[in-house]
Amino acid sequence: MANLSFSECCFPPAFKTAQALTLLKKSWLDAAVLSNFRPTSNLSTVSKILERLALTRLRRHLHGSPNCSRLQSAYRDGHSTETALLHVLNSVYAASDNRRTTVLIGLESASFDTISHDILIERREAQFAVCDSALSWFRSYLLGRQQFVKLGQHSSNIMPCDSGVPQGSVLGPLLFTAYVAPVSELIDSFGVSH
Repeated sequence: MANLSFSECCFPPAFKTAQALTLLKKSWLDAAVLSNFRPTSNLSTVSKILERLALTRLRRHLHGSPNCSRLQSAYRDGHSTETALLHVLNSVYAASDNRRTTVLIGLESASFDTISHDILIERREAQFAVCDSALSWFRSYLLGRQQFVKLGQHSSNIMPCDSGVPQGSVLGPLLFTAYVAPVSELIDSFGVSH
């Protein structure tokens, strides 16, 4: 099935519908406050296997691209919150020693929901040279997604997902990384060292 999906450049439509679950962001937060929850997509195991296969084929390509920020720590092998924190601390100390200002930019997971599919597809092609059948497969993966919410015996209507990448998916973090890659270029364009 995976070989057929890749050769036909088509992510199976049966795996594009997700049950949206709401999870409390932190266990100590008040469950009565809706903003204390974050969504995640309950995806099928077969869907995640297909994504994992695509990820192994694409990760090296994207991370080897000159458009992938060398300072990107999230969702990258050999990098972690620890390496990001070490870099931030080093930058703050160096700026302090040189009497310079330090600016920190952070993006939270809610950003996954705001990703424009069209911009992401364009960015993968223009900045990361993902083209032809690989680009067609990712277009198929992103477009036509749907979700619903189920609570007890009750389910919402199935609604289209016209933006975002599924939180809880295997490919979501890599797609998010490609989407925000121009932030590093923007910072560089203003002569800000990082």
